[in-house]
Amino acid sequence: MAPPCGSGRRWSRVVKMTFYCLFFLIPMSSAGNRNTNTIFGKKQKLEVQQQLKRLNKPALKSIESPDGDIIDCVDINKQPAFDHPLLKNHTIQMRPSSYPKGFSFDQINDVSSNSEPEFTQPWHLNGRCPEGTIPIRRTKEEDLLRAGSVANFGRKKYHTIPHAQSNDDPTKFHEHATYGEAGDTYYGMTADINLWNPHTQEENDISVSQFWLVNGEYGQDFDSIEAGAVDDAYQSTGCFNLLCPGFVQVENQIALGATVTPYSKYDGNQYALKFYVSKDVNGKGDWWMNINNRVFGYWPKSIFSILSNSASRVRWGGEVTNQNSGGQHTTTQMGSGHFAEEGPGKASFFKNLNVIDGLQIERAPRDPTIFMKKPNCYNIKDYGGFFYFGGPGRNPNCP
Repeated sequence: MAPPCGSGRRWSRVVKMTFYCLFFLIPMSSAGNRNTNTIFGKKQKLEVQQQLKRLNKPALKSIESPDGDIIDCVDINKQPAFDHPLLKNHTIQMRPSSYPKGFSFDQINDVSSNSEPEFTQPWHLNGRCPEGTIPIRRTKEEDLLRAGSVANFGRKKYHTIPHAQSNDDPTKFHEHATYGEAGDTYYGMTADINLWNPHTQEENDISVSQFWLVNGEYGQDFDSIEAGAVDDAYQSTGCFNLLCPGFVQVENQIALGATVTPYSKYDGNQYALKFYVSKDVNGKGDWWMNINNRVFGYWPKSIFSILSNSASRVRWGGEVTNQNSGGQHTTTQMGSGHFAEEGPGKASFFKNLNVIDGLQIERAPRDPTIFMKKPNCYNIKDYGGFFYFGGPGRNPNCP
């Protein structure tokens, strides 16, 4: 990936694609409405326009969403992935050539590109993208303004993984509650991720429910595939989705970065997204992702270094930004905003957790490790094959 997306050591070191599910849109602050001439000089304003031209590909059709987004239907062969220097001559793949042992092709054979997805987005009310295109949420000038500068846009400020905590690295601004396994060779994973609309305190705070497939060590040679659901009030501080070239999308009905509905209600109906990521070991070696049994897209093998063959760690769980504003812990919620012990209908969950091991067999994690940076703020409880997690952030036991 491009340097703004991760460690900056090489284009291929960090790959981040978060299924960026905004469950609600916070009204735009005055920062988002300021005249660009009062913020940027002529040079900076030119940089903004150049960045927007680079990010927003020519559309064959554009759809206005009721929530304010504009969805551009872009030729699948002209999507941002192919801006990556290692993908200049890439031939797009529409399906993987193989799946792990025991995978039922019926899970995807009955799901055509024209069938209705099991979840919706507001822009669907006003149209759909035609065949041969993919939907991309348009980046607007105000998105760049919220980032504070063109250089900051598309940058995840404190890239982190759960095991790489120290007192002197930027991961101190992030807190985790995760469940995972390490020490084997992994070729994929599965998870059903519960969907909520957690509160975030600061403009650029995030609250993430996701998985990690990792190889290497943070600050050294390091590759990471990450996806899930994230609430980010201002949408502009993370290098997610298609903002950095690398992930090739083939699904033409779901736009990364746009709101997904429905989401779960406390003591009410619960909703989840089903993720399946596997390496096409008998094909080109790309990492493919299915969401709710739909073939969504892939990370090409060529953009990786040490993750080109396999992962060495798998994690599932939550991550929040904690900037300790005013010397207090953030009130940004993780998951539902309720602790794991509250259980069904109240705490957020992950279920159907499996890894794909070196024998190409899908199995449950063995002797998983639970990591909680601040259990009085956010916690996890393992129930054998699934777990509840989350928390409110600042509370009497988490000042």
